[in-house]
Amino acid sequence: MARLFGTDGVRGRANRDVTAELALDLSAAAAHVLAASGAFAGHRPRAVVGRDPRISGDFLSAAVCAGLASSGVDVIDVGVLPTPGVAHLTATLDVDLGVVLSASHNPMPDNGIKFFSRGGHKLPDEVEDAIESRLGETWDRPTGADVGRISIDTGAAGDAYVEHLINSVPHSLAGLRIAVDCANGAASEVGPVALRGAGAEVIVINAAPDGRNINEGCGSTHPEVLQAAVVAAGADLGVAFDGDADRCLAVDHAGALVDGDQIMGVLALAMRARGTLAADTLVTTVMSNLGLRLAMRAAGIVTVETAVGDRYVLEEMRGNGYSLGGEQSGHVIMSKFSTTGDGVLTALHLAAEVAASGRRLADLAGTVQRLPQVLVNVPGVDRSRTASDDGVRAAVARAEAELGETGRVLLRPSGTEPLVRVMVEASTPTLARQVADSLADVVRERLSL
Repeated sequence: MARLFGTDGVRGRANRDVTAELALDLSAAAAHVLAASGAFAGHRPRAVVGRDPRISGDFLSAAVCAGLASSGVDVIDVGVLPTPGVAHLTATLDVDLGVVLSASHNPMPDNGIKFFSRGGHKLPDEVEDAIESRLGETWDRPTGADVGRISIDTGAAGDAYVEHLINSVPHSLAGLRIAVDCANGAASEVGPVALRGAGAEVIVINAAPDGRNINEGCGSTHPEVLQAAVVAAGADLGVAFDGDADRCLAVDHAGALVDGDQIMGVLALAMRARGTLAADTLVTTVMSNLGLRLAMRAAGIVTVETAVGDRYVLEEMRGNGYSLGGEQSGHVIMSKFSTTGDGVLTALHLAAEVAASGRRLADLAGTVQRLPQVLVNVPGVDRSRTASDDGVRAAVARAEAELGETGRVLLRPSGTEPLVRVMVEASTPTLARQVADSLADVVRERLSL
């Protein structure tokens, strides 16, 4: 049976895969596991629960609150707030658990449940597995005065999060005109408020969530909307969030997209100049463009690679004390200020570098010259033999020799399908396509089912 928890909590179609019953059982099981581990010893447990504005978040959030309260946990329901906002509150409000109802950048019919432990970090795999194993398990629940209480936050939590964001900014944004696409999501209120509080003039689009329009043709998954808005408004730059605002992509004054790799490059160089880039190291995933690695190498910055997923970036950062990491998709983690990717925080710090340097974002981002990248999906193959098949390994070695230091090959087996993804970066689009197609042919021939 497939594992219930994925790389970012439990996610699926709301009211089919992610039901009220599952939300209640998961939250009760989480309280049971943490209580059994001694996490609640000596005090009455407390939790923070937040969500994005999807309509299914209403009943799923209510179910989570009910499950926690029935397990003896006092709950603070903060309503609609970005995922990193809930993580921040979990770290600062002296609570034992944080829960977010969100499917991030997924379409509206989906939803998800993710947990944060005390301190605001995502739960380790073994704790998630323990929670899954205890779903529906009978246990001696509290009764009478020992059951939990649910309190509704009326805005203080969001205000505290915005204040934290503004206080983190190293330079005023005064003089900048910034367009912001809020994806009709969780940052529709706090995103513009934080940017204005830091001094920017802000033009806001897609910040009228109605429960149905989250991520719909907008936000970081549809940056073309922001690109047009930046040019039309004569803005200095634009930023786009996803539904739960844990990622950020940017647009320069001319409407060109600035992806997560380029954002990390800008921040890494600025932090190194200030002496705040721990060990002069940037943590990326295997999917980051080779152009980022080459730019960082030229600047004397080490890059460390992890598997795809911001939780793996976080594990590497926490394990070695690194201060900056992230993904090409715009999940950027600044460990001094956040325990997870934070789109609004990223936007503020990127804009601050534009303001402090007096340079265009296009100029700053141009330090990272992205190499042409081609991705070919090869279905109907035995993904388990990707790394062991001699023919595939020989073909990869030949391709790497042909590309040299100005190219890269990555074969990624799907985690759920009989499919292998062939990714090639090269000095020209033509060469990248030729090498990718050739490798795909080898994978198809050698690994065919």
